[in-house]
Amino acid sequence: MPKMKTKSSAKKRFKLTGSGKIKRKHAFKSHILTKKSKKRKLALTHSTLVHPADEKNIKIQMRLM
Repeated sequence: MPKMKTKSSAKKRFKLTGSGKIKRKHAFKSHILTKKSKKRKLALTHSTLVHPADEKNIKIQMRLM
């Protein structure tokens, strides 16, 4: 049986924290930034955690389960 491969898209988008949670970046920060407020752009800059409802699917894609 061959090895299970990690999904390349998940590998590029998510990182695992020390406590086992999954870290992600916010969307909507790549272009068309003129109409967005400075406060909104600053908030989108920071990383956040993946919602617990989505964690299982992402862990499967990253072959952590």
